[in-house]
Amino acid sequence: MAPMGIRLSPLGIAVFCLLGVGVIYHLYAGVLSSRIASFRQKRTVDLRELLALSMEAAVQGGREVKRIREDNTLEEKSKGKTKEGASEKLTLGDLNSHRKMFYLIKNTYPEIQVNSEEQANAEGEATVWTHIIPEEILAKISGGKEVPAESITVWIDPLDATQEYTENLQKYVTTMVCVAVDGDPVIGVIHKPFTGYTAWGFVGEGSNVVPRASYNTNFPKVIVSRSHSGKVKSFVQVAFGNNTEIIPAGGAGYKVLALLDPTDEEQDTADIYIHVTYIKKWDICAGDAILRSLGGEMTTLKGEQIDYSGTEENKGGLLASIKTDHEALVKRLPPWEENKQ
Repeated sequence: MAPMGIRLSPLGIAVFCLLGVGVIYHLYAGVLSSRIASFRQKRTVDLRELLALSMEAAVQGGREVKRIREDNTLEEKSKGKTKEGASEKLTLGDLNSHRKMFYLIKNTYPEIQVNSEEQANAEGEATVWTHIIPEEILAKISGGKEVPAESITVWIDPLDATQEYTENLQKYVTTMVCVAVDGDPVIGVIHKPFTGYTAWGFVGEGSNVVPRASYNTNFPKVIVSRSHSGKVKSFVQVAFGNNTEIIPAGGAGYKVLALLDPTDEEQDTADIYIHVTYIKKWDICAGDAILRSLGGEMTTLKGEQIDYSGTEENKGGLLASIKTDHEALVKRLPPWEENKQ
């Protein structure tokens, strides 16, 4: 008699296969999930490397800004009106600089959050950072400053002072990168494309810029926006007197550098930087980090620290100072309401 065989129907075969898959899943799912969790936990970034990358991104973006301005191929457009009614410009310099800066950082560290003023829908750059750290950073900053990638937010401004850029007021123009960790500005880079100068600061570690020897806060020189001014003149005069010297200037990056030791003959100098209207975080984060690295402060007009995580908006105005009693300056300011500026 021929031996009896076991025959499975198609349904039985399907059930058997599913059972097998289920067994394999239960055997390996736990191992796989634990390895994924372990991998995620190990995704850290060395902040010294991120400082060097930020400098390279600002310089590469700056080259595009300078080239397009010198070639006079701005292709100027308007993004609309600001809350103060001024036209908000957009040029090819903004867009090309954005592509260079954004993709250099994102291609090197795809796991970190990068926020840029521009969001051009264009093909990404293939550039990846060489991991070469400039000697000036190696000399001042030791390595091993690693933080979880998920705690990092990078803010980039591909072209600060676009209005002035279209007017060929080159001294105001900068490209900027800021690295925030858990919302705190830690690394700031401000690059001047038309002079090639780059300022940087790393909070708690060092900087390549220095404050001036002294500042006058009794009768200060106050630097303010020339194109997004709002009611800043009357606000400043109420705080510091009708004879206060007010310096209108373009670009938040330029205005922060005005609080430091001058980098060139064209750089204005001021004792305090005040802004009373809406401003974006990519405009101010780099300057905030540099000032903090030197013991200075940048707060809202009510003296509150600015959180560089979450939304792009800073609605609380701005007061920046260095080597002064910042809290005392806040107390001298008149009552402030954003919707009245």
